Amino acid sequence: MMTVEGGSQAGVQVDYRSLVVVLLSPLAFALVFASWTIFAVLGVELKQVLHFGEVQFALLLAMPMLTGALAAMPMAALARRAGGRRVMIGSLLLICPFLWAIAYSDAYLHFLLAGAGLGLGAGSLAAGLVYVASLCPRRHAGLALGLYGAGMLGAGLTYFLLPLISQAYGWPMAPKLYLLPVLLVALLLWVFAEDAPRKVSLSAEALDDLEPSPEYVRVCRRWLPPPAVCRLALYYSFFYGAFVALALWLPGYLAVQYQLSLKLAALWALAFTLPGGVGQIVGGALADRRDFRDLRWWVSACVMVCLFLLSYPDFTMQIHGVHGDLSLHFSMPLYGFTALLAVMGLAMGIGKGSLMCLLYREHGDDMVRSGGLALALGGLFAAVLPLMFVFGNEWIGIRTAGFMFLYAALAVCMLAMLWDSARAQAGTRHQRD
Repeated sequence: MMTVEGGSQAGVQVDYRSLVVVLLSPLAFALVFASWTIFAVLGVELKQVLHFGEVQFALLLAMPMLTGALAAMPMAALARRAGGRRVMIGSLLLICPFLWAIAYSDAYLHFLLAGAGLGLGAGSLAAGLVYVASLCPRRHAGLALGLYGAGMLGAGLTYFLLPLISQAYGWPMAPKLYLLPVLLVALLLWVFAEDAPRKVSLSAEALDDLEPSPEYVRVCRRWLPPPAVCRLALYYSFFYGAFVALALWLPGYLAVQYQLSLKLAALWALAFTLPGGVGQIVGGALADRRDFRDLRWWVSACVMVCLFLLSYPDFTMQIHGVHGDLSLHFSMPLYGFTALLAVMGLAMGIGKGSLMCLLYREHGDDMVRSGGLALALGGLFAAVLPLMFVFGNEWIGIRTAGFMFLYAALAVCMLAMLWDSARAQAGTRHQRD
């Protein structure tokens, strides 16, 4: 039997239902994420067929992220009321008609609307996060949430299968073949999984009954997360949003930058997504044993060094020396580029896994608002990044401008972390005095 204890120290006895959730929820996550990355591979081919430009391609990549970000918190709240299993199943079924519609679309607007519909699958991500957090054993919460977040490996499924399917049967067959595993996982969740029992704890609604307050105060308390949650969600949004945006953008970038075929470019992009999924599990397991606050500086510094090196465009420098002119030429080789991507993907995965565990540890009684806000902010950041990558190409004229933008965004995030750390230390000294 499953037992649930109230309060922030809630624990769950491991039984078959917890194991079913831990196994099936990442599969649902992977399929939703794989459906989002369809355009990362097919979009390169569709650009040639439909003759749309780089900005339109970026909007196509960003649309699932945008609608997904808008749907994250409402779907998380619905999961608390109706049950995570029901919302996950409903979200998986909801994206099926849009997958089918992609196969029969013949205009850019049709693909854009289908991408917006696929973004509603974020309900499965948010509901799955609340679902896993409510059933996982607390002492292994980081590992369980890391395994769930490793569903981003679904991008690797798209990278590997879609070029083969498109080459063998044509691109319209690719989204159709996604329908079978999506329906199968929805069926398995319906048959084997069960909704978690509600915890008995003093929630925001219960506090409203105990403490009379004006209506607007009750509304703010109910819907607005506390500042500590907002700061953690902001940190998470960089790692999540940057990882998602790069997973969408890399196949097209590699194909153009290194003159690769779409199939080879997608396979090289696996060097980023696979370490990211592994890092998510490692980060969650590490966070079960130590606080992310000790780890965040190393992770952020590693990502910053990688972004700094990736930001360098190809260039030639001529130096007027004493004995004549010296020419210096730099061009990032493909092997060096993918090695940096692998290190950065691993570090981003560790950051995501450990941060989500920290959110659970400190705000586990309110994962609807904390986890939902983290996914929403990350989705918004991921939706902005493809446009920033395109604007860097078109306006600045440098293909690596996207990495420069990520470098600047991480620098701002690290300054916010530094300010937060200094403020916490000042508060500690004030309490001692």
